[in-house]
Amino acid sequence: MMEMLVTDFSGTYGAQGFLQALEQRQAAVERCDFSSLDGTCCYCDPEARSRLEAALPGELPRLRFLDSGDYHYMSLLLALRETEPFSLVLLDNHPDNQEPVFPGVLSCGSWVRDLREEQPLLREVLAIGPEGCPEDIPEGWLEARREERLYVSLDKDIMDRPYARTDWSQGRYTLAQVKDILGRLMTGGKVMAADVCGEVSLSKGATPEDLRINFETNIELYKFIINHLK
Repeated sequence: MMEMLVTDFSGTYGAQGFLQALEQRQAAVERCDFSSLDGTCCYCDPEARSRLEAALPGELPRLRFLDSGDYHYMSLLLALRETEPFSLVLLDNHPDNQEPVFPGVLSCGSWVRDLREEQPLLREVLAIGPEGCPEDIPEGWLEARREERLYVSLDKDIMDRPYARTDWSQGRYTLAQVKDILGRLMTGGKVMAADVCGEVSLSKGATPEDLRINFETNIELYKFIINHLK
């Protein structure tokens, strides 16, 4: 069984050295190379969506790295594969629940809204980080849902620039704060899957420092989440 899925759109994981580090650790990684697929950046057109859905493995690893926040809509495609009720916990600097700019076209800014409409097994969404949303897990929220299944989606743009470099506006969380929230979710709840996005690619101006910071944070998140999901 693969322990981790990587959807590779921009090549940033290779540029960081993240893929190479996973190989050195002999991590069981399922890598889907979508770098040549058109119609995917920020907006995912219907044809591209069909091809993405068809290319995903039949048995999904519980940990997923999705590339840049431009492709955060992959969380929707993965969460639609769930066959039992669950709640979504979103750690993000943006709520991703906007009205779609182009009706019928999936986007990185509207996928949460689309998930509510397309996945009848979704019970609720807890967004942590965006303006107007809780800054942490609300008191009593997790305790009241100990028997419920949780899907956790992390966009690293929730973090400040010393801990992540993205191509979207960023929040003020530290890596330690994010790991603390993740740890409480994974020890106090039934997290059945977690995904991570929030990179910046060479094509969007990533510097060596950007790549280094994202690499170091990705390694820390990989080790932390894998350890808790076992």
